[in-house]
Amino acid sequence: MATTNEAYVSEPQQRILRLLVLLSGNEVVGLAPSEIAKEQGCTPSIVTRDLANLEHAGFAERIPETQRWRLAPLVVQISLRHSVAMDRAAKRLDEVRNRFSRI
Repeated sequence: MATTNEAYVSEPQQRILRLLVLLSGNEVVGLAPSEIAKEQGCTPSIVTRDLANLEHAGFAERIPETQRWRLAPLVVQISLRHSVAMDRAAKRLDEVRNRFSRI
């Protein structure tokens, strides 16, 4: 595993990444900004800014009925694209393996 150059690590960016992980698994009920602030150990205004950035990028969305927040479909779409790419890679590897294992 590569080591991280601490000079390049940004706490606000790390907080947003932790927020993505926090939102995962809460797609049905979502999380209230106050719950997020408590879990993240920051102020509600910071959570509002972080959620606005995630929403702008397509990674989070507000649940209209409750004003709670959840991951947006884009996150699952990224996961599905990854899965398709892995399946393609496995198929290609099988093709190469079969080609080289013929006697």
